[in-house]
Amino acid sequence: MTTTALPPLPTDVAELLRAVDAPPRLVAHLALVHRVAEEIAGFCAREGLAFDRAAVLYGAATHDIGKTVHPEELSAPGSRHEPAGHALLLAHGVPEHLARFARTHASWDEPGTTVEDLLVGLADKAWKNKRVQDLEDLVVDRLAAAGGKERWEAFLALDDLLTRIGEDAPRRLAVQAAHPVRTG
Repeated sequence: MTTTALPPLPTDVAELLRAVDAPPRLVAHLALVHRVAEEIAGFCAREGLAFDRAAVLYGAATHDIGKTVHPEELSAPGSRHEPAGHALLLAHGVPEHLARFARTHASWDEPGTTVEDLLVGLADKAWKNKRVQDLEDLVVDRLAAAGGKERWEAFLALDDLLTRIGEDAPRRLAVQAAHPVRTG
């Protein structure tokens, strides 16, 4: 993969991003997080974790779509894009069970958080090699329970995966940075 090549997004997501005139940097970010989510989902499935894989991948591919409404959050911190993205997805006919990730991807520690919410949040951190112990602990607990493993075994397996994913973070960050923040 060259420095600026992007992994493909699902066709329906790519069409939606075109329809909302998503900035190139946002499209790049979503494609990169989606690719990392594929890796995490594959690992979790092999570990015996039951979850809606399609929902996780859709959530990873659309979680920051609200930044089309709040483009200042493409280059500065902010959370206004979360409810805005949720509303935008619903307005475009995306069902609630998929639209929710725009709202939940950064609030994985809230009551009622699903394993799918955790995995989208984890992909959104792991793509840039940001390790969040509390989030990882929640995923480890789910993996240990699902696979009938000791917690330490699940921790080591997830840690190995996230370390491997993290090794490629500088390239992913360069790919994202090579795309302009604004369209046109």
